[in-house]
Amino acid sequence: MSNFLDQIFAQLRRSAARIVLQELHSGHIVSVTGAELLGQVRTARAFARRLGLQPGDRCALLGANSIRWVALDLAFMAEGAVVVPLYARQAPAELAAMVKDASPRLLLCADVQAGRAVVAGLADGLSVTGFDEVFAAETGSPGAGRVDETPGPLQDSSLVTIIYTSGTSGDSKGVCLNVANVTHMIGCTTERLNQLIGAASRPDQVFHYLPFNFAGSWILLLSCLARESVLALSTDLARLAEEIPRAAPDYFLNVPTLLERVRRGVEEKVAKQNAVIRWLYARAASAWAHGRAASGRALDGWWLLLGRVLIFRTIRARFGPNLRAIICGSAPLAPETQEFFLMLGIPVLQVYGLTETTAICTMDDPRRPPEPGCVGPAVSGTEMRVGENEEILVRGPHIFPGYWKRPEETARVFLDGWFRTGDQGEVNAGGNWRITGRIKNLIVLNSGHNVAPEPIEEKVLQLLPGAQQSVLVGNGRGYLCMLVTGAVGESAVQTVLDSLNPGLPHYRQVRGFLVIPEPFTSESGLLTANGKLRRDAIYARFAREIEALYEKTRMESEPK
Repeated sequence: MSNFLDQIFAQLRRSAARIVLQELHSGHIVSVTGAELLGQVRTARAFARRLGLQPGDRCALLGANSIRWVALDLAFMAEGAVVVPLYARQAPAELAAMVKDASPRLLLCADVQAGRAVVAGLADGLSVTGFDEVFAAETGSPGAGRVDETPGPLQDSSLVTIIYTSGTSGDSKGVCLNVANVTHMIGCTTERLNQLIGAASRPDQVFHYLPFNFAGSWILLLSCLARESVLALSTDLARLAEEIPRAAPDYFLNVPTLLERVRRGVEEKVAKQNAVIRWLYARAASAWAHGRAASGRALDGWWLLLGRVLIFRTIRARFGPNLRAIICGSAPLAPETQEFFLMLGIPVLQVYGLTETTAICTMDDPRRPPEPGCVGPAVSGTEMRVGENEEILVRGPHIFPGYWKRPEETARVFLDGWFRTGDQGEVNAGGNWRITGRIKNLIVLNSGHNVAPEPIEEKVLQLLPGAQQSVLVGNGRGYLCMLVTGAVGESAVQTVLDSLNPGLPHYRQVRGFLVIPEPFTSESGLLTANGKLRRDAIYARFAREIEALYEKTRMESEPK
């Protein structure tokens, strides 16, 4: 039975004359056919052989998404090496810690100077090689012509990558994934994408901007290479608004942050339009909500039709003429945002998973309307159940074999053969899963009440335009307070809390808050590379302010 690399190489040979990968640049597009990509892979494999690379050797890749990055990834996996992808925008000290942990044979960099900065403090003198050096003799590399266009023999248990987790606690771990893990997952994604696209008469058009060092991003890359696809890679995050319609994708992978930003941007723009447009948008949105609640009213269909023709169609056009769905992962998407895109006629298919589960456990079925607030049913071959403390437990052929050089931590995340995700969730009668929180994020008040912060934080962000992040605090204290970042006024925050608190039990009510004008960033060490809160770092950075906040709320609550 063929593995995922066999499938990809066979697909590239079938696509010898067809474009398979593109880089979108401001003034031009760089493209490669299947044959041209295989040529770059041969050049990189010849380089690996001249280097004397052996199966099982680690090779770190540091660079933004590019055609050359893809060629190097395929080449080194085909030679039996273990690829360690690194995030080009991560802090050098964090990258150095990952490189030291993985102890790769070499570090391949798009920017050699950046690579040398990473290894400067390491004692082992790791070799740093630029992408340019590998491909310098691309047209006539010695030995390249003798490299077979098929991957070397790989066992199901052979490691192909070590992907370092984002490290919300500040401690990144190397997640090992093997051939069997990835082969199974590519089968799952192919099944879902076939359901989405159906019997298409042309290759899938796919746009991509998320870094390949994230498991979900990498799995999408491999899925596209294994299918009849044209994958267009963004090279400038500041140009997404123009790149997406230029790529005219059938689908693309997204994160909730961007979708929330699109929704807020549309609502703010509508608010600045003339009274007629504002009124029509409100009527059309109300008509959509009535229909979703099965409480339709006279003329709802008319208002919705007008909204689609005069407003929604223009918004949808920003994503190009071919869009069938947006795939969203990395964190739960606010139900209101998913409803917003459904109203525009754009299904948002949610995906849930972890690096340890080869990126995916659940995925919305494109043949069924997505259920806002849920992340879809389990993919083929995946078993899921709820354990103690509502923790989601998973098992299947996509579960990783362990953390790199951390047997004790590997043992801690398994329970009788089930992987402990650390996420809390529930499943409904239709088989759709909902993620309700993260166990390690639970706030335990001194009353003994446990509070999952995520639902309250997400609700505040939904109700508070301009807010970038909200962080609930109160572990070991008598009540909850909140940090809010962004361009928001204190009166606006108080108004939101006044509307939210009455519907919550007393121990989940937020009694004080602090506005922090500057949003948290990964550069400041307060967010992970993919935008998740580093709660311990936030608590430590703002310890003095949090203490003052509690003192202030205590004094305000005391009888005068």
